[in-house]
Amino acid sequence: MTRAVVGVVVGVVVAGVLVGCDVPPAPAAAPGPSGVRSPAPAVVASPPAAKASACPEGGVRLLEGAGDAAMGLRVADIQLVNCGTQPYVLDGYPEIRLLDKKRAPVEVSVVHGADGITSAPTGVEGVPQKLELQPGQAAAVAMVWRNLVTDSTVPAAEGWVLDVTPRAGAPRVELELRHSVDLGNTGKLGISPWKTAAR
Repeated sequence: MTRAVVGVVVGVVVAGVLVGCDVPPAPAAAPGPSGVRSPAPAVVASPPAAKASACPEGGVRLLEGAGDAAMGLRVADIQLVNCGTQPYVLDGYPEIRLLDKKRAPVEVSVVHGADGITSAPTGVEGVPQKLELQPGQAAAVAMVWRNLVTDSTVPAAEGWVLDVTPRAGAPRVELELRHSVDLGNTGKLGISPWKTAAR
């Protein structure tokens, strides 16, 4: 190879090296954090708060109280609670209808007191009196009946829902019962007037 050619080759190589040196190096990676971070906690949606049962339109709700059954004689207590914001006045007896599981009316004669049902004290006795319930206060009505089948040809009746008008002109309030009003085929239910609920 001639000296001139060798010089050209060396010049080309040197030029290539110099051009390569002009290329800037790749940027260095950003420095890592000085401390180790814990992964962000997963955001878990809180369960919706339990919705408080709304106070019915009339400002009162019914609660099933204690009951007693002996020798076919049944006694039960129903409470009415003022869940509204205003005083609630009761005077006398409620109007009560019994409904079956399908909410069909049950044929029953509702009487004041226990006449024709029993002569024993049951709590349905008493003179009607005016009661004024402040918000949160309660009154009670006692019920008495016999679970008795006197005629095998007449189907026994059972009430599973109370449909109550607490006072004249007031909206009706319903209560689904845990224990039925099992009338047999007597067809009679005795009730007390409203009384102050036992504390």
